[in-house]
Amino acid sequence: MNRRELNRRDFTQRAAAAAVTLLAGTAGSAQAQAAPVEGQHYVKLSQPLPKAPGGKIEVVEFFWYGCPHCSAFEPFFDAWQKRQPADVQARRVPVAFTAAHEMHARIFYTLEAMGLLETLHRKVFTTIQVERKRLDKEDDVMAFAKAQGIDAAQFGEMFKSFSVQTKVKQGKQLSEAYRIDGVPALGIAGRWYTAGSLAGGHQQSLQVADYLIQQARRNA
Repeated sequence: MNRRELNRRDFTQRAAAAAVTLLAGTAGSAQAQAAPVEGQHYVKLSQPLPKAPGGKIEVVEFFWYGCPHCSAFEPFFDAWQKRQPADVQARRVPVAFTAAHEMHARIFYTLEAMGLLETLHRKVFTTIQVERKRLDKEDDVMAFAKAQGIDAAQFGEMFKSFSVQTKVKQGKQLSEAYRIDGVPALGIAGRWYTAGSLAGGHQQSLQVADYLIQQARRNA
């Protein structure tokens, strides 16, 4: 077991101990015990990003449909997102590291623009990860759309639209600003980022996000 694995196990054990202590009614000491460490469990950006509109604390999940770890993380993030209070704004941003990533990003933004993201987001993961269909060529993407009962002409028009291309570009710029070089990853409040590889797992990365959201509230 290397040093990183030891650090990850130690953080997991401390998080579990903190949960027990919280149930016992000593929340203050639990939070101190479980506090993630900068540079180990998360990274602070040297150049903060602009704050989200309306004073919201924004949490961005960076992902790629072709990433099995992102597929595994999705249920954790979805459940976490649904229980966030009104001052937290969580959203997904597909990365566009390469042409293959960009193709999948265009699928995401096309489905979003057509109001189909909620019903088909997980289906894209399943198609790629379970059915082993790559969807990295336009013909394959169009075949996927038809298989879902989507009007091919409308999907194709939106897929090639300027608005979708613009969103892909904006997503790429955001991932670069956060210095994301792997997925899944979480950007928090334009100030920090974390990932399972840093925090020690999917659940742990969301615990780190919870901690950083609290820090953002205190620094608001």
